[in-house]
Amino acid sequence: MPAAPDRPLELDDLLDLSSRELHAIMDAAHPIDPEAMAGRQYIGTDLSMPPLGHKLLWQTFRKALVLDEEHGDVRGWNVRMEQRGIHGPQVPQRRKDGLPKAFAHYRVRSAAGIRWPRGWHGAHYLDYSIAGNPFIEGLAFTPVVAVNEGRSDLVLGWELFKIGRRFVAPPMYWAIRDDGPVDAIVEPRRP
Repeated sequence: MPAAPDRPLELDDLLDLSSRELHAIMDAAHPIDPEAMAGRQYIGTDLSMPPLGHKLLWQTFRKALVLDEEHGDVRGWNVRMEQRGIHGPQVPQRRKDGLPKAFAHYRVRSAAGIRWPRGWHGAHYLDYSIAGNPFIEGLAFTPVVAVNEGRSDLVLGWELFKIGRRFVAPPMYWAIRDDGPVDAIVEPRRP
C-alpha cells in the first residue's frame, strides 16, 4: 500500500492496489458513520475486475443511502451508470418514469457477533438479504470500512456471499466516494 502519511488516501491511490493491499485496508477496519452517510450518494468503482471485464461489463456504479425512519436504520441501493470512466461524467441510467435504474437494495448493519472470513472484525456491513432483491442479489453480505480514519467520504467494500451458514469470500473489492446529496429516493420492490 502506498505510504501517504501527509494526506488522506484518495480513490486514485486505491486503483492499482493488489487484493492483499486492499484487504490490509479492510483489516485496519476504520468504522463508517452510517448516519453521516445517510442522504448522500456515492460514486462506486470496481477494484477487482481486469480491464477487459470493465470494458465488457461495467466499472462504475452509484450507491445511495437514506435514513429509514420507519425501521430506525440506514438503507440504500445501487444505481446502474452509463460507463464513462472513473473520472468521466457520472450519469445514471434511467427507467421510463425517470427514476434511476436501481438494484441490489441493502441495509447497513452492525458486524458485531458475526464470524467473518479471514478473521475480519470491522463495525459495519451491507446486508442485501432484505425483501425485494432477486435471489442472487440477496446473497451479498458486504463488509465496509472507511479508508481514512474518522471520515466516511471514501469507503472500501469487500464483496462476500452467504450461502446457508457459510461465506464465500472471493477477492472482490470496490470503493465509493462521496458525490453529493441523494437526487432521487428509490423504494425496494415488495414481494
